[in-house]
Amino acid sequence: MRVLTAADAGPIAGVFAALGWPGKTADLYRRYLDEQEQGLRVAFVARWASQFAGYLTVCWTSAYQPFRAAGIPEIVDVNVIPRFRRRRIASALMDTAERLIASRCDTAGLGVGLYADYAAAHLMYLRRGYLPDGRGVAYRGAPVEPGMTVRVNDDLAMMMTLTLR
Repeated sequence: MRVLTAADAGPIAGVFAALGWPGKTADLYRRYLDEQEQGLRVAFVARWASQFAGYLTVCWTSAYQPFRAAGIPEIVDVNVIPRFRRRRIASALMDTAERLIASRCDTAGLGVGLYADYAAAHLMYLRRGYLPDGRGVAYRGAPVEPGMTVRVNDDLAMMMTLTLR
C-alpha cells in the first residue's frame, strides 16, 4: 500500500483500458496527483505480487453537500481489478483510508452505487459498520428529492458514514 505517484498514471490507465472500463484515463490519475499535491485528496495504490491491484482516494472536502457542511471526508473511487478480488485488497485499502481519516476527524463518509455491480461493495461497507446517512439517495453529490427522475448509473449513490473514534 502506498500513495499514488506520477509514474502510476499511465500504467493504471492501461490496466483499466484493457478491462474496457470507461473514464479511467491517465488524465484522471494526473488530476488525482494534482489534487494530492494541493492537499485536497490522497490516493492509495494497492499491489499484489508486484502487480497493480487497485486503488481508492480520500477527498478531504466532499462533493456531497451534507458531508462537506459537516466536515466529513469522503472515500471515493474504490476499485480493485477483478482478478485480484476476494483477497482483502479492498479491505486493506479501506483500513488505510480510515486510519488516515481518523488522524484528522471522527467520521468517514462514502457513497455506494445502487445497482447490482455494487452488491459486494454494499456488503463490505455494511460489515465494516457504515450506515446510510439518513438522507436517502444522492445523484451527482446532491440529495434526490421526492418526485425527481434520475438515471440509475454510477452517479446515483447511497451515502454512508462510519464513526471512527
